[in-house]
Amino acid sequence: MNRARWPQVCGAREIEVESVLSGRSGKSASAACYPTIRNAMALTIKPKENCRWDLVALGEVMLRLDPGDRRVATARSFEVYEGGGEYNVARGLRRCFGLDTAIVTAFADNPVGRLLQDLIYQGGVDQSLVRWVASDGVGRTVRNGLNFTERGFGVRAALGCSDRGHTAVSQLVPGQIDWDSIFGGQGARWFHTGGIFCALSESTPAVAIEAMEAARRHGVVVSYDLNYRASLWQAIGGKKKAQEVNRRIAPLVDVMIGNEEDFSAALGFEVPGVDESLSEFETAAFRQMIETVLREFPFAVVATTLRKAKTATRNDWGAICRADGAFYEARHRPDLEIFDRVGGGDSFASGLIYGFLTGQPAPWAVDCGAAHGALAMTTPGDTSMATVDEVTRLMKGGGARIAR
Repeated sequence: MNRARWPQVCGAREIEVESVLSGRSGKSASAACYPTIRNAMALTIKPKENCRWDLVALGEVMLRLDPGDRRVATARSFEVYEGGGEYNVARGLRRCFGLDTAIVTAFADNPVGRLLQDLIYQGGVDQSLVRWVASDGVGRTVRNGLNFTERGFGVRAALGCSDRGHTAVSQLVPGQIDWDSIFGGQGARWFHTGGIFCALSESTPAVAIEAMEAARRHGVVVSYDLNYRASLWQAIGGKKKAQEVNRRIAPLVDVMIGNEEDFSAALGFEVPGVDESLSEFETAAFRQMIETVLREFPFAVVATTLRKAKTATRNDWGAICRADGAFYEARHRPDLEIFDRVGGGDSFASGLIYGFLTGQPAPWAVDCGAAHGALAMTTPGDTSMATVDEVTRLMKGGGARIAR
């Protein structure tokens, strides 16, 4: 496949339709040498002035119970973290990149809910939009979600077992959140939600649509991570239902994010000739799929993570993004060593969004997302523990030499 490279000269302007940030040799241009291009195609992002938040996310936050090196079924102790596909994006933008973010969610008001509140405090995400629901004492009508997650090791894959029926956030219905106040009165630049939230109940897709319509009224960019989870859809219609819901939502989305399984299972677009047996990344099929997607849904940006799990602890990792009518490909990281893969895609999304919110060109944004996702998978838990300096150093080709 012919791929044009970015010229290794700062201030380059010429852009090819198919471009990469770095060649197979592993060399990359510094951040200053990325071409200056119009920020993310047709994306119009409001300035921070008069906006309380850079990003508002809508989704469930669960208590993650991690058995460490053991199995869930044989564990005698667990570490606890907070996590959730949509929340992880807001936390990454706040904790790693220093932007102002908030989470719209709901908790049952009991000690588990207050533990989640305490964990969120550490990440700095604004909780002023959280709804607290009175507990019935035992969780018959409302409760907080639990997520038991094994990291996996070698040939033993990572494993997730969630316990999230009848959670407070799954019972949200349209009309409960004043979205016009959030996006118009207080002000936000970007809104993010995804397919996990929309799979929680019959009412959550309507809540997401209500939020997206309000965001668009107020000129707020809308991003959506398809995040297909078979376990969430299996009892309510499976892939057919997932596609029905996501196709209803897609016309309201500016920035669509996912991986190959997400686009296939959640939107019904097949990636020709691609399966998990591939020994190396081949992005031509993904670009073909994205072009097909855009003929039906004219998203401003489509971003896709590329992962081949050779083992639970060794993955090939990369990403591509289409914006401004061009494809941009992040640095490939073959045989990336993984400590905990959960949340890597969410950290990719937060790095990508950070790039756009700070006025960086699309190739910088996708490379930032891929680097942040790679770093997030080196630590336990769903959320990123990386710093912005570590992300930018990795983008420039920095290695793992000790810093002291």
